[in-house]
Amino acid sequence: MVRSKRHAEIDDRYDPVPHTKADTDRMMRDPAFRAAYDALEEEFSALEALLTARKEAGLTQAQVAERMGTTTSAVSRLESCLASEKHSPSLSTLRKYAAACGKSLRISLV
Repeated sequence: MVRSKRHAEIDDRYDPVPHTKADTDRMMRDPAFRAAYDALEEEFSALEALLTARKEAGLTQAQVAERMGTTTSAVSRLESCLASEKHSPSLSTLRKYAAACGKSLRISLV
């Protein structure tokens, strides 16, 4: 496989940092970290619900995209945006995603 110079540069910079449960436990003792983590709970729950629905339906992102009438990259962005806060999907989009997975969207206030 021929790689571009840019891909080679990116690969050369990629150096994942090992992370263990002990690391997470240590960071969770920091009140500022814990508050930031807890503030993301709703996004994590929404993302988990979407991924669970797709997994239960046995669908790939491409199959969900086809059923929604959109692109695979749009489904990928939808799933990733919930963890990044870069974009808030519309209720219409969430309804389409749920329907594509054979589910219905239900929102509750607790």
